[in-house]
Amino acid sequence: MGCGTWAWGNRLLWDYQEEMDSDLQAVFDHCVSQGVTLFDTGDSYGTGKLSGQSEKLLGRFRAARAQKSSAQEQICLATKLAPYPWRLTRQSMISAGEASAQRLGRLDLVQLHWSTANYFPPQEGPLLDGLAALCGSASADLSVRNLAKGVGLSNFGPKRLRWAHQRLAKQGIRIQTLQVQYSLLSTYPVTELGLKDVCDELGIRLIAYSPLALGLLTGKYKTKADLPKGLRKFALGQILPGVRPLLNCLEEVANNQGKTMAQVAINWCICKGAIPIPGAKNLQQAQQNTGALGWQLSEGEVSALDTASKACDKQMVQNIFQSR
Repeated sequence: MGCGTWAWGNRLLWDYQEEMDSDLQAVFDHCVSQGVTLFDTGDSYGTGKLSGQSEKLLGRFRAARAQKSSAQEQICLATKLAPYPWRLTRQSMISAGEASAQRLGRLDLVQLHWSTANYFPPQEGPLLDGLAALCGSASADLSVRNLAKGVGLSNFGPKRLRWAHQRLAKQGIRIQTLQVQYSLLSTYPVTELGLKDVCDELGIRLIAYSPLALGLLTGKYKTKADLPKGLRKFALGQILPGVRPLLNCLEEVANNQGKTMAQVAINWCICKGAIPIPGAKNLQQAQQNTGALGWQLSEGEVSALDTASKACDKQMVQNIFQSR
C-alpha cells in the first residue's frame, strides 16, 4: 500500500480504561473528518488482561465509523510488532501479525517496533523475513500472504535501514515508512544521522513520533513546578531550563499565525517532509492537533525555529533502541 497520499497521521495512546471508549471514538471520528488517514498503534500497547487493547479499540472505532459513514474514507491502520526476546523466528513474527490483524480487523501497515541492532543484531533478519511474509513475499505461505498491505520500520539508523532495505528488496518487498523520534527538540535522526536524505533516496516516508516532545513544545510547562509527577518530571526538568529560546520563538510564531505552540511544532514537522503522529487522549487534544493542518509556516518562520532549536542547551534523550 503506497503512503504517498497519507497527508498526516494521528497516534492514539490510551490509558486503556473502558469508560473512555466513547470519548476515544469521538477522537477517532474527529480526526477522520478532518482528513487524517493514518492511525498508528502497537501490539505492546496494553499489558496484562488488557494486552492488545489499543489495537482492539482502534479496530472497533474503524468498524463503527464505517457503519455510520457513507463516504469511502481511506483509513490506514498501522501497528508496530515488538521484537520481544521470545520472538526470534520468522514464524513468531507471522503469528504476531496474524494476532494484530484479528484485533484490528485488518492490517494495512505492519512495522517492526524497534531495531535490535544495539543489543542482538541476529534477531532482526528472521523478524524482517516474517514481515515480508505478511506482505506477500514469494516465499510466503498462501495462508498469510498479503495479510498486510505494506511494511514499515521504527528506530532504524541509516546503516541498518540500508541493510534492511536490501534484505527485503530481495524478497520483492519495499519499505514504506520509517518512524523516528523527531521534533524541534529531537532533530538528531535528521541533522546528525541524515535519515531524511536516506529515506528520500530509497522512497521511504519518514514518520515523526513524539513531535511535541512529551508536551514540552505545547507551552503548558512554564516552570518545573508545572511538570507532571514521576519520571517525566525528572526527564523534562533537566531540559526545560535550557529550551527557553525555542519556546519563546514558538510562542512568537504561534501568535503571528494565530495558532497554538503545539500546532506550530506539528506544522514544522510537516514542513520538514515528515508525517507527525501526535498523541490524542481526548477530543480537545485531537482538535488542537488537527489545527496544524491546512496551512504552512513560511520559510522564514521555519528558519527561525531551526535556529532557536540549535540554540537549546539540551535536546530530548534519544530512544535507546535507535540504531545507526
